[in-house]
Amino acid sequence: MILEGTAATVSLIVAEKDTAVALGSGDVAVLGTPRIVALCEEAAIAALAGSLPEGETSVGTSISIDHLAPTGVGGTVTATATVTEVDGKQVMFILVVKDGGRIAARGTHTRFIVNRHRFEQSANASPKHGAP
Repeated sequence: MILEGTAATVSLIVAEKDTAVALGSGDVAVLGTPRIVALCEEAAIAALAGSLPEGETSVGTSISIDHLAPTGVGGTVTATATVTEVDGKQVMFILVVKDGGRIAARGTHTRFIVNRHRFEQSANASPKHGAP
């Protein structure tokens, strides 16, 4: 059972591979927004850990991030995802990413609970790009 208020926090020490330059999302050597998105999804997955029935997983369906402050290589950021609403198989989160005492990013995220096997089967049954 997933409860509103359930939260998890994950941390990241920013490395060169996490920068906007390395990720192709900019030309500055600071934490790239795509890496913040991935970190927030990691926190949301951690918040759901142990709450899903056997054979179920969650998939991200939407995310909205405001990237508010830069974090340089060697800096540490923490992302916290807190469940704000559960509507059937849909789970909504509030996201906060901190760099020390300041908020580096914030946003919202929605995940949907799916049967892992059926989800993977449907993905593998989809027409392949470029296939006739």
